[in-house]
Amino acid sequence: MKNEINCWVDEHREELLVFLKEIIDTPSVNNFFAVNDDEKKSEEYHEKNCQKVVYKKLSELGFSVDMWEPDVNALSKYKNRAGYHPERDYRDRPSLCGVLKGTDPTKGKSLMLLGHIDTVIEGSGWTKKAFDASVEDGIMYGRGSVDQKGGIAAMISAVEVLNRLGYKINGDVLVSTFCDEEAGGMGIMSVMDKGYRADAAIMTEPTNLLMAPMCRGILWGKLTVEGRSGHIEMYQGDFRTGGAVDAIDKAMLYIDAFRRLNDDWRITRTHPLLPNPCQIFVAQFNAGEFPTSFANKAEIIFNAQYRPCDRDENLLGGKVKQEILDLINNVAMTDPWLKDHVPGVEWLMDADCAETSADHEFVKCMSNAAAEAGFTGEVGGLGFHTDMGWPTNSGIPVINYGPGRPEVSHRSDEGLPVEDYFTSIKVMASTIVDWCGIRRDEQ
Repeated sequence: MKNEINCWVDEHREELLVFLKEIIDTPSVNNFFAVNDDEKKSEEYHEKNCQKVVYKKLSELGFSVDMWEPDVNALSKYKNRAGYHPERDYRDRPSLCGVLKGTDPTKGKSLMLLGHIDTVIEGSGWTKKAFDASVEDGIMYGRGSVDQKGGIAAMISAVEVLNRLGYKINGDVLVSTFCDEEAGGMGIMSVMDKGYRADAAIMTEPTNLLMAPMCRGILWGKLTVEGRSGHIEMYQGDFRTGGAVDAIDKAMLYIDAFRRLNDDWRITRTHPLLPNPCQIFVAQFNAGEFPTSFANKAEIIFNAQYRPCDRDENLLGGKVKQEILDLINNVAMTDPWLKDHVPGVEWLMDADCAETSADHEFVKCMSNAAAEAGFTGEVGGLGFHTDMGWPTNSGIPVINYGPGRPEVSHRSDEGLPVEDYFTSIKVMASTIVDWCGIRRDEQ
C-alpha cells in the first residue's frame, strides 16, 4: 500500500508540481504588510484569488466547499483571545473549508488538513520571479513556496493521490485554508467558530519534515525609555537641577536586565521538544534626534518567547508579560531618574502557542506511517508560532508538518526543495490511510 503511493507520486512528479506552481503564481499578499504599497493593495494581490484556485481544486476532488469572509463584529466574542483585531478588514480575504465525507466513518477517524494562504510581500533582492514559480536545481522558487503554499499543495495532493489510485477514504477529510496568519489575525479563528472539527489535524507549516506537536508563543513589545535632551558637548550637571538625561544610557540598563533574565530562562524556560530555551531578544533599538544632543527618548522593541505551560487564563502570554513588567519596574527602582519616569510598554503582538502530547495516538500514527513509507518520523517542537492554538484549544490534536526549511520563509528567492514536497505528499497520504482508513472502489 505505502509502496503503491510512493510509486504513484514518483511517476507523476511533474503533474504534482502544476498545482503548487499555480497557487504560487496567484499572489495572496497579506495586506497588513502592504499598507504603504498601493500595488499590493490592489485586488489582484488579495487572498481571494488564490482561495478561488483552492476552491476549484477541492471541488474537482469531490469536496463540498464553504468559503466566507470572516466577520470581525461576529468574532468580537473572542476579543480577549489570540488573534482578535477589531480593526482588520476581511473584504476579499476569505477563509475556506472543504469537506470530503467518508464512505464509512465507523471504520476510520476524521482528519483536518490546515494551512494559511496569505504570504508576506514580495520584498526586494529577488534574482528569481516571485510570482512566476520556476524550478532550478531541484528548488521551486517563488513567494510562499515554503511559507506555506508548499504545505497546502502537498496536503491537497495527498488526497488526490488516493483518489487517483482508486481508493475511498472511510473517515471524513476536511481541508481548510485561511488568511492572516502572517499578521496573527482571525483566519483560523473563523474556521473554528464555524464549527469545523475532526479527530486530528495536520497544520502544514514548513517544518523541514519534522513532526512538531508543539509550538512556542511569541510576544512583541515596545519599551519606551524617557530621557531629557541637552547639548551633548556641554556639562549638564544633575538632572534634579535641570541637567540632561541620556535615554540611551538608561535604556542600556534594560538591555543588561534582559541579558540577566536570559541567563535565568536558559535554565527555567526549556522544553523537552525544543533544542533551545525561551529568550527575550532586542530586535530594534531606536533613539536620538541629533548628533549634538543627548537622546530624549529610546525605544527597545523586543521579542520574547513562551511555552504552553506559561499561558494565562486566556491561553496567551499574560504571565510572561507580567514577569517582564515586574522586571522593568524593579530596574526603575534602582535608578533615581527612572524611579520617577518608569518606562511604559506597548504590547504589539501576542501570538499564542499550543501543544499536543508527543504520546498522543495521532502523533504515533503519523510517525509510524512515515516510517512505513520509508521516511523519518522524527518528532520535535517549533520555536516559532503557528496557528495550531485555535484547533488544539478546540479539542483537536494537531501536528505541525510540512516541506521546506522554516528559516527560508520570507526571504528573497524563497525556495522549496521539490524532493521534500514529494516526500510530504507521500507521508500525508500514508497518514490518511492509517488514520482515516481506506477501501478500493470495487470492495
